[in-house]
Amino acid sequence: MTDETMRYPTVALADYPDYGVEEMRHRLAEFHAEVERRRTIREFSDRPVPRDLIETALKAANTAPSGANLQPWHFVVVSGAETKRKIRQAAEAEEREFYEHRASPEWLAALEPLGTDSNKPFLETAPYLIAVFLQKYGRLDDGRKVKHYYPTESTGLATGILITALHHAGLATLTHTPSPMKFLNEILGRPSNERPFLLLVAGYPADGVRVPDIRRKSLREFASFVED
Repeated sequence: MTDETMRYPTVALADYPDYGVEEMRHRLAEFHAEVERRRTIREFSDRPVPRDLIETALKAANTAPSGANLQPWHFVVVSGAETKRKIRQAAEAEEREFYEHRASPEWLAALEPLGTDSNKPFLETAPYLIAVFLQKYGRLDDGRKVKHYYPTESTGLATGILITALHHAGLATLTHTPSPMKFLNEILGRPSNERPFLLLVAGYPADGVRVPDIRRKSLREFASFVED
């Protein structure tokens, strides 16, 4: 087989908009204003969320770029009360170990302004938990392994799009990363080639929820421009 026959067939880049510069500025300003409103919350309503909203957000996440287009991620959407209870129990056990033994004083000091602790009731209250797994390698139908390239970076990109898509729909999220997270493989029956990346809590904010009054860095603090 030649290199040419191994390549993907190509198609025309269809429906790519050619906006004028002013329209681009307007669209970007609107987008920035929308994502500027995004906040992580820790108090969720148990108000139901239609499943099709989650499905469409996942389809958006699956458009993320990935190493060699191998799409090395898997999302497990959990809505069942019993499974959410098991996840909460396992996550809180790891969190207690973290807060009481593993976290350095510096780390605890950094977390203190956010008011977090090992108690995670949102894992049962929110209508959806989305367990994000990265696939270290894939499997063909005949059992052979397929190496995945940049699975961590690729899964991070997909997760970012998922968070933004859910925010765009009007839902709130929380990125939860108890460490270690191997219990997710066990509870959700995921294979050994998948490693938990994070647990995304999704739903409506609780009535009257309050969030820390944080400050985001200015452009000059997080970006540099090299022009020669």
